Amino acid sequence: MPVSEDDVKHYLEAARVHLAAQEVAKATVKEGASVLNAANEIEKEITGAGGGAAPAFPVNISFNHEAAHSTPAAGEGRLFGREVVKVDIGVHVEGRIIDSGFTIDLGGENGALVEASQQALQDALSVMRAGVKAKLIGETIQESIEKKGFKPVENLSGHLLEPYNLHAGIEVPNVGRGGEHVFQEGEVFAVEPFASTGAGFVVDSPNPAEIYSIINPKNVRLQSSRDFLRIAFERYNLLPFAKRWLAEEKMLEFSIRDLVRQGVLHAYPVLLDGKKGSLVSQAESTVLVEKDSVKVFV
Repeated sequence: MPVSEDDVKHYLEAARVHLAAQEVAKATVKEGASVLNAANEIEKEITGAGGGAAPAFPVNISFNHEAAHSTPAAGEGRLFGREVVKVDIGVHVEGRIIDSGFTIDLGGENGALVEASQQALQDALSVMRAGVKAKLIGETIQESIEKKGFKPVENLSGHLLEPYNLHAGIEVPNVGRGGEHVFQEGEVFAVEPFASTGAGFVVDSPNPAEIYSIINPKNVRLQSSRDFLRIAFERYNLLPFAKRWLAEEKMLEFSIRDLVRQGVLHAYPVLLDGKKGSLVSQAESTVLVEKDSVKVFV
């Protein structure tokens, strides 16, 4: 869906807020600091920015072999160690989403891994434009990461962004398979290479998820579940939310289990590289496809 001038204004405002949230992340993601406090401060920067800005999803703070979907639970006491930390932040204004992430090497020993995903992103954006197939982006990312001695994470991909829709059905692969979509002027995509020292594919963590979204807002039988669904939809529409954002709600755990069982909520388990002990880095930008290039929002 081509963007209007008003859409671009919303994207630019969301990008402005996103850059401010990134600075908060860099100031709070420090060895010995609280993970929960970092998440709260990043999200507070977004909600306090004005201009209609709100989180597009809970800030993801993913460690070492975790690639995505890790966010702290309410009351979590974990502190940052000498780890490879992915910070993925989403901001929206009127549903126009900026999704961008980066990697912080707190141990100072994995600079090459961090650089691999950053360079792959730069290489990908340099060839992305209207008329190009998404497959070319995957080929470019794969070649760039493998040239540095790492593996691209093959079953994670970039994605089309539409109003209030974080994953709008078209993917940008991180390897040279698939990706038959031909980019059109006016489309907005998140492009996100992941580089791995391990298997180069992710699996779901067996632990309970902390992030959910509404995927089928239908009537349900139990009053407690109906009440929870109404509150979640009023606050977050169809965008992902964290359990800790709703920690004050009655029967939280029961309602979430009930709504997942009925196919109303989707759970986002933490995604882990398939090789235990491996490390993963991420770099991500949101871009507007133009005739001869892309406009990088963040």
